[in-house]
Amino acid sequence: RREQGLMLLLASPAVIVIVALVVLPVGWLMGQSFYDGGFTLEHYKRIFSEDIYWRSFLLTFRIAFTVTVLTLILGYPVAYAAAHARRPWDMLILSFVILPFWTSVLVRAYAWLVLLQRTGVANQMLERFGLITEPLALVHNELGTVIATVHILLPFMVLPLYSTMQKIPRELMLAGASLGGGPLHSFLRVFLPLSLPGVVAGLTLVFVLTLGFYITPELLGGGRTIMISMVVSRNVELYNQWGAASAIGVVLLVCVLAIFMLVGRIIPLDKMLGQK
Repeated sequence: RREQGLMLLLASPAVIVIVALVVLPVGWLMGQSFYDGGFTLEHYKRIFSEDIYWRSFLLTFRIAFTVTVLTLILGYPVAYAAAHARRPWDMLILSFVILPFWTSVLVRAYAWLVLLQRTGVANQMLERFGLITEPLALVHNELGTVIATVHILLPFMVLPLYSTMQKIPRELMLAGASLGGGPLHSFLRVFLPLSLPGVVAGLTLVFVLTLGFYITPELLGGGRTIMISMVVSRNVELYNQWGAASAIGVVLLVCVLAIFMLVGRIIPLDKMLGQK
């Protein structure tokens, strides 16, 4: 009992922080979602009955799925190269991956807005090489939102992949080659299955982060790409509907928890984190 009391005392600062910053705000959020001058389910009825909420949820999940797939396609080769490169090249690759973290998301979103606008660098280069005759609509739509979001979230795919790949013994690929397997065959039968925990961790992380993105779709979407975070913001800022915004937040939180529970049943958390 003395030892348990001592452990509880040592953990009390962290418990207080978690309760103050997580449990109480989430509890207040859930309470607001059921309150409108009294107990009510009207906020949840609106979510499941009004088209704007359904369209925003579907658009959010579609963009999240697209961004997740693109970051996997782009990030897997980068993580593979970093895991197999010799020093100092591996550190150089990781440095380029981590470097965008030194700049805020808002600055990167504005940078993509400058690059992709009708008079931006991308359209000017395409016109200079004769690939297009008039500027393309690369921003203020879903395409611009996806491009910027992929760039911002790509490190969150590369780092879990790299963490898993660097723990895969290189001798396994040599063993596969010694048994007659070609490079592609050895990769598909040996390396790829062992890297799946990192793949699942990266997919989950990027997908969940995209669900809550706000600044990037607000700037790159130009008011045409309305994700669920923007619906929450407008309910609070324009209509002062804290109950409706809280209900949307609770539904999104339940979706995220369901995703984590499903992923946890497929691959344990320690394997997703690359632990042996």
